[in-house]
Parts: sequence; C-alpha cells; structure tokens
Amino acid sequence: MKDLEDRVAVVTGGTYGVGRGIARALAEHGSRVFVTGRSAQHGVASDAQVTALRCDHRVDAEVTAAFERIARETDRVDILVNNVWGGYERMVEDGTFTWNKPFWEQPLWRWDAMFSAGVRAHYHASQLAAKSMVVSQRGLIVNISFWAAQKHIANVAYGVSKAATDKMTADMAVELRPHGVAAVSLYPGLVRTEKVMEAAAWLDLTNSETPEFIGRAVAALAADPDVMRHTGTVLVAAGIAVEYGFTDIDGKAPRPLTLADV
Repeated sequence: MKDLEDRVAVVTGGTYGVGRGIARALAEHGSRVFVTGRSAQHGVASDAQVTALRCDHRVDAEVTAAFERIARETDRVDILVNNVWGGYERMVEDGTFTWNKPFWEQPLWRWDAMFSAGVRAHYHASQLAAKSMVVSQRGLIVNISFWAAQKHIANVAYGVSKAATDKMTADMAVELRPHGVAAVSLYPGLVRTEKVMEAAAWLDLTNSETPEFIGRAVAALAADPDVMRHTGTVLVAAGIAVEYGFTDIDGKAPRPLTLADV
C-alpha cells in the first residue's frame, strides 16, 4: 500500500528496535521518512525513502539542526513518532540487577535518563514538528508509551515517566485540536526487538509482535482521514490492528492486552 505517498515522517530513535520497524513500515506505505538517533550514519539514505540523521536528543542544538535539515529538504513534517528513549542502559551495575529495585535503592541517573532522553526529548521534537503541522492544518504525533503509566511495572521512575508521556499527549491534543492535528499515545505489546530476541529462550513470545507491526499501526492512523477521533487517547497497537483490519508481517494477529494482562 502506498497510501502515505504525500507524507513526510520523522521517527526519533529510529535506528534500531521499535523505531526501525516503524520507519520501515511507514516507508512501505509510501512516506518519506527521516530517522534520528545517536547511532545513525548522518545524512545517509538507507533506501530511496529513509534518511538517517545523527542526533542526540539530549542535546537541543542537535535536535534543532536535525529538524532544520528536514525542513530544508521537505518544508514540512506530517507524522512524528516519538520513540527515542533513555533509561534501559546499565540495568546491571557492579554485578547487581537494579531495574526492579525499590526507588530508594535506584540509581538517580535512571530518573534523569528517562526524562531527558524520553519525556523531554518527546516534548522538544513535538514543538519543532508541530509548527509545520499547525501551518498545514493536519498532522499526527505519536508518543510511544507503555502500561507502566497505569500500573506499577518494574520501578517508580519508569511509571512516572510513562505517565508523564500520556499526560503530555492528552494536553498536547487539547492545544492541537483546533488546528486539525492529532496526538496519541501508543502502547506496543511484547516486541521482538534485537534485545528481546537475545533473551528469547527465557520469554514466552506466543503473543509477541514484530517492530514493523507497531509501524503498521502508526501508518493506519496516519492514513485515516478521521484520525482526530482518537486524539488525546491511549491506543494499543494490537487493538488498532483489530479496528483497521491488518495483521503483523508474519500474518499473525497479536491479541490486544489490557491492564489486567500486564
């Protein structure tokens, strides 16, 4: 399907994992896609429709420069997927697995990482993309989030950062609505990213998803002329698949999870 041929998309943190899958799916649907990330090979097009821009989303000047480069090449952004994320690094420190520790035993850097390379990074990229969307009177901002926003999962900082992402989405939607721009939070399920597959022997992948499946969810939303009905809400990728009638790239239909499942 090439139903997004006239769209320009930006996927932050799009060089691997979920972000790379989203970029691939949007390109398959016809979008001109720019991916940003610290591991990107700057300015190199991986194919005719995907261009990588090296960018550390913790450094404002680099983010601004990336969006200025996109503006020079395209004049606008139609789809922004905020996928970049910090906080998963160094889960083991000095031989100790700290990810699940109570907040008083957590390293303080983890809070900062989740907000600087997560919530704040999403906010800044949204500011830059929204300017052209408001002028165009159309657009879609997708903030990748997770159930930790609604239920204690792993640690306090994780939950607070995801809750902040969902609240940011809801409030952005209020201010963007008069301009015809939608903003949603999107929850993946268990995604078969590179790191997940390294631990595949210890995981139940029965209901898992490919990274491209999340991209298909974004593409379906972006192609929907009535996407504004979703603005400000939390959506589950597998639920979007049911609503829009698509499957994963392997033909499977992952079951939409609920709060009770996670």
